[in-house]
Amino acid sequence: MVHRHPHRGEPHLLHQLTEWRALLEMTALPWTLPLLAGAPRGDGHPVLLLPGFMADESTLVALKWFLAGRGHDVHTWGFGRNVGFRSRHAQALEDKIRHLHHTSGRRVSLVGWSLGGVFSLYGAHQAPECVRNVITLGSPISVDAEGSCSPPLVKALYRLIAHPLGPDAHALLPSAKRLRQRKRLEVPMSCLYSLGDGVVPPQEATLDGDPERHENIRVLGSHTGLGFNAMALAIVADRLAQREDDWQPFKPRGWWGDVYRWATRGDVPH
Repeated sequence: MVHRHPHRGEPHLLHQLTEWRALLEMTALPWTLPLLAGAPRGDGHPVLLLPGFMADESTLVALKWFLAGRGHDVHTWGFGRNVGFRSRHAQALEDKIRHLHHTSGRRVSLVGWSLGGVFSLYGAHQAPECVRNVITLGSPISVDAEGSCSPPLVKALYRLIAHPLGPDAHALLPSAKRLRQRKRLEVPMSCLYSLGDGVVPPQEATLDGDPERHENIRVLGSHTGLGFNAMALAIVADRLAQREDDWQPFKPRGWWGDVYRWATRGDVPH
C-alpha cells in the first residue's frame, strides 16, 4: 500500500518565508542541462502540461522545452491563467484530452503543477480511456475533511482571486464531488512532493493508493520552483519514458540514483 506523507499542519514557516528559493532553482537549471541530457527519451506520445494557480502557459516553458527535447509531443492547456478550479475549465480540459487522444490515436500523459495537478486528476477520472498516466508536482490532491493546510496568505489570495470560500471551495462543486466519490484512479499516477514546499504541505501533495499504479516521489526544492527544478524534470522524464501498459514504480539508478538517495536522506519513494 502506498501511503501519504505523515506530516501534519501547515508547511514549515521557514519554507513559507523562503519560497524565493525558486529563483535559485531557475538560475541553476542551465548548469544542470548536461546532466539532464542523459534523461530517458520518450516515444512521441502526447503530453499535456497544466499550470498552477494564477499561472499560465509561460510558467511551463522549461518543462515544455525539456520534454519536447526528450521526444515527447508536448501541449499546454490553452485556457489562459489558472484562476481556480472552475467547472468550465474542467469541462474544457476533458474535451482537450479527448481531442488529443482522437487526433494522435494515442493516450495522453497529464503533468500538472500545483492546482494543475488537481485538474489532471479530474481529467483522468473523466476520460480514463484517453489517459496514459498522471504526474503531479506539489499538487493538493489529498485535502482532509477539515480543509486545506496551506498558509493563510495562500488561502487569502485564493479567496481574493478565485472564490470567497478559499481553496476549499472547489470541494463544493459537483465536479469535485464526483472526483471524491471515484478517488481511486485506475491509471498510473506519480505524485512529486517536497518537504521544503512552502505552499502545499507534503501530506496533501501525496496520496494513499495501490503500489501497482500509484507512487509518491520526494524531490528537493521549493513549490514555485518545481517546474524549473532539475531533479523534478529528470524524474518527470523518467516517468514519461516508460512503455505504455508496462508501468513500473520509480527506481533511481546509476550514479544519479546514488545522488538522489543521498540527497533525500532515505526518504525514498513509497
